[in-house]
Amino acid sequence: SSLTTEGRRRLQAIENFSDLGSGIHIAMQDLDIRGAGNLLGAEQSGFVADLGYETYQKILTEAVRELKTDEFAELYDINILGSFSFKGTTKEPRFGNPTPRIAECPAGMINSVGLQNPGVEKVISEELPKLAKCFHKPVIANVSGFSVDEYAYTCEKLDKQEQVGLLEVNVSCPNVHHGGMSFGTSPEAVAEVTRAVKSVTKKPVYMKLSPNVTDIVSIAKACEEAGADGISLINTLMGMRIDLKTKRPVIANKMGGFSGSAIFPVALRMVYQVAEAVKIPIMGIGGVSSAENVIEMMLAGATAVQIGAANLVDPFICKTIIEDLPRVMEKYHINDLNDIIGGAHK
Repeated sequence: SSLTTEGRRRLQAIENFSDLGSGIHIAMQDLDIRGAGNLLGAEQSGFVADLGYETYQKILTEAVRELKTDEFAELYDINILGSFSFKGTTKEPRFGNPTPRIAECPAGMINSVGLQNPGVEKVISEELPKLAKCFHKPVIANVSGFSVDEYAYTCEKLDKQEQVGLLEVNVSCPNVHHGGMSFGTSPEAVAEVTRAVKSVTKKPVYMKLSPNVTDIVSIAKACEEAGADGISLINTLMGMRIDLKTKRPVIANKMGGFSGSAIFPVALRMVYQVAEAVKIPIMGIGGVSSAENVIEMMLAGATAVQIGAANLVDPFICKTIIEDLPRVMEKYHINDLNDIIGGAHK
C-alpha cells in the first residue's frame, strides 16, 4: 500500500513482461552531456534541470518479434530513445525454433528464438509504418542471412527505406553454402559479407560480431578492411541448461545464446581489444545493466552501448539509466562523455 503510482506501474509492467519469450536490446549512442542539445528536455526528466545539464543522447532498441514496439511505448515515451534496432530481419519469413526457447540462469538467460520474423517485405510494408506511429526517428535495421546473396538482398531493400538510418548486420548466422559454419567465425567470410552489403547500400553498415571465436580482433579488422562503417559486439555467448527432473536440455534446440549481466566482463574485454585494433566506431553490447556499466564500456572504447537482457528484469531500465547518468558522471568528475571514450587505453 506504500507503493507510489510509478512503483505500481513498474511492477505491473515487469509482471506483464515476465512471460515473454523475448528480450530487448537498447543502446545508448553518443551520450553527450555538455550543456547543449535538447533531445531529452527538462520537461521529460527532472535531472536535467536539477544538475543544470541538457543531455543529447541516442538510444537504440533491438527487440525480438514477441515484443511489439507499440506495447513497449505504453510504458513511457520511447522518443527519449535515439533509435530502435529491430531484431534479425531475413529475406524470407521465419517461424523460428521449436519451443521451449528460453531458459533462465543465474545473472542471465539463454534463448534460442531462431530469428523469428515476418521477412523483409512485410517488415517494410507493415512493421516500419507501425513503428513510425509511436517512434519518430530513424531506426536501425538488424539483418540476418544464410548466404552472402541473402544479406545483400535484405540490406539493399532496407537501405532504400527513409525510416532506416543504419544497417546492423548479424554475422552469427550459419553459412549454408559452406557447411553451416557461422559467417562470423572466419575473417574471410565476414569480409565477403561486408563487401557485398557495402556494394549495394549507401547508409552506414555496422557488423555485429560473435564472441564465439578464437580471435575477435582479426574478425573486426577484416570488417574494417572490407569497408564496414562500425562494429557491434558482442553477440550472445553459447550456453545451455539441463532440467534435473527430465534429465534433458531445457531448450528444444539444446543450446542457445547466453546473455545478461554475467557476460559483461567478457563483452568489456572484447570491446577493449577491438578498440585497440580498429579506428571505426564500436557499439558495446553484453550484460550492461547500469549507468556505471555504460561508463565502463565507453572507457573501454565504445561510442555506443546497447542494453538487452536487463529489460526483462526491468522494462524501464533505459529510462532509469538515462536519468542516472548525470549522477554517475558527477560522481566521477566527467563533464563530457565524449572525453572518456577509450580513456582506459591511455
